[in-house]
Amino acid sequence: MSTATERRETIHIVTEGRTAVVTLNRPPLNVLDISMMRELGRALTTAVAECDFIVFQGAGSQAFSAGAEVRDHTPDCVAEMLKAFHGVFRQLSRADCLTIAAVHGHCLGGGMELATFCDFVLASESARFAQPEIKLGCFPPVALITLPRLAGLRAALDLILTGRTISAREAKALGLVTRVVPENTLAYSVEALLDELGGLSPAVLRLSRKALARAWGANGQEEFERQLSEVEQFYLGALMKTEDAREGVRAFLEKRAPVWKGR
Repeated sequence: MSTATERRETIHIVTEGRTAVVTLNRPPLNVLDISMMRELGRALTTAVAECDFIVFQGAGSQAFSAGAEVRDHTPDCVAEMLKAFHGVFRQLSRADCLTIAAVHGHCLGGGMELATFCDFVLASESARFAQPEIKLGCFPPVALITLPRLAGLRAALDLILTGRTISAREAKALGLVTRVVPENTLAYSVEALLDELGGLSPAVLRLSRKALARAWGANGQEEFERQLSEVEQFYLGALMKTEDAREGVRAFLEKRAPVWKGR
């Protein structure tokens, strides 16, 4: 069994046999800025082509990821940010490999979008999930597509329109988490799942995943990418032109309460 390790500034990827472990390496909260999103995309290019399994995890003890860098939501950066981040989801939607998110601590915003996009989500008891973008006058484009399918429209409305934080147990009850595991057993649980999947036919796993994707969303990957493009256009063409979207980001960066204009 071959082992390869590649170190990047904010992405650490270790490939062992059929599995790539991708670590979001910007502790303490592993916030995803544009540069990191691009690094993640580059790391996945090889991983999705050569591996049967990809595991995502966060460095440090506090978070899987607290989401996208708020500074990248400003008008001069947001289009570039969406292109870089959504490129990751487009890669994953086209990939034949299975994906696993190993979640501990905070899993917020874009971090939650990435984790819940994976085929399996293993979460420690301490994990906390939220899509808090609404508090900044924004919404999460990928979650708008995936959460209604995973948890139903009512739950998606609740999570996206309130931005509230939920526990790992509630996330599992909603269908957003596969398994909740005791503290300090997350790595062991991931290895156990990899052993379980590794004993099965990789060809049949790929075909089964593809068939499920097609049944889940009309044409599967093609339908997801079409919807994502539509949401991106709406985000840039409508949301980011409102005064409140700009005010929400400014207020966060200035560490003050936003003053909404309603327009």
